[in-house]
Amino acid sequence: MDSKYKTQEEKYEYIANQHGGYYRHNFTDHAYLYNLYFPPKEIFSHLKENIEDLVLNYPMAQNALAELIGNVINQPTERIVVGNGAAEIIKILSSSLAKKIIIPVPSFNEYVNAAPKGNAVEFPLEFPSFQLDVDKFADEAIKIGADMAVVVTPNNPTSIVVPKADLIRLAEKLKPSNCMLIIDESFLDFANDKEQISLEQDICKYPNMAILKSMSKAYGICGLRIGYMLTANVDFAKVVRNGIHIWNINGFAEEFLRILPQYKQEFEASCNKVKVDRDLFYKQLCTIDGMTVFKPDANYIFCRLPDTALSGPEVTKRLFIKHNIYIKDSVGKTQPDADRYIRIASRTPEENTTLIAALKEVMYE
Repeated sequence: MDSKYKTQEEKYEYIANQHGGYYRHNFTDHAYLYNLYFPPKEIFSHLKENIEDLVLNYPMAQNALAELIGNVINQPTERIVVGNGAAEIIKILSSSLAKKIIIPVPSFNEYVNAAPKGNAVEFPLEFPSFQLDVDKFADEAIKIGADMAVVVTPNNPTSIVVPKADLIRLAEKLKPSNCMLIIDESFLDFANDKEQISLEQDICKYPNMAILKSMSKAYGICGLRIGYMLTANVDFAKVVRNGIHIWNINGFAEEFLRILPQYKQEFEASCNKVKVDRDLFYKQLCTIDGMTVFKPDANYIFCRLPDTALSGPEVTKRLFIKHNIYIKDSVGKTQPDADRYIRIASRTPEENTTLIAALKEVMYE
């Protein structure tokens, strides 16, 4: 065992306070949300073959990187800002640009965490469905004078998509108030009919809209740290770009983007495999007595534990200590009954089946 801990209990306490580096600690990670089936081996071989150049030379800067992303998503360079993961762009949006930002909760905590105290307003999702009422959300955004509104779709942790028509209506409602709508599509590649749901190809119609995407999730490249923002509002793109330092992306990430268009078919196939595994996992979770399982649109599943079961934090801890499996509870999210909810990332069918059996074993006293 690592010298940082001597028992499985100590290991749990250590891991629960980390943000990554999990692969060093030998447990099954059903907490982080990424594509297990991409990149293919050929991409790793290419990076290995070019390792000397990638290590020894300066990478490219923002304009050239934006062009590489543009080749992947079929968009012009001036609409794109490339971040060291989406987290870098979130930090600029929340901490520097937004005077008042509003976000439906529960959601990805970083939008609120990055905002100065008092600048972020949390808007509760409809309970217990966790659906977003965009009309109420727009009314609240206008009422508080928000200059930025964020919607994550599929949402994290709920794994629920916000319909495209709702997002368009929301953008139109916010437009007269000069409120910028940020749509985080980081998990959209795992949704069914993503081409019909995504607003990427319609972005030119909505000048008060920007799409944010973490590539780490869908492309399975958490360690490479690539994210981007897309907007037809070129002035807004310039302001965000001004917050990014000159060499924010390393050479490995740049080279990955350069060769990525060659692997479009492999990428689509990997996302389809994730969806098949997730749908089977969802059906298996639904067989657990008393468990409320929300139908997922992403590669993770949001569940409410039965009232007679142990709490989310207790189940999470016992699952790790007894079975060396790590999931996320919802304590720390802004929502009613947060300690009753858990979020589980879908992995391989074998690992998902193992988790189901382990979960049934630890749920009750």
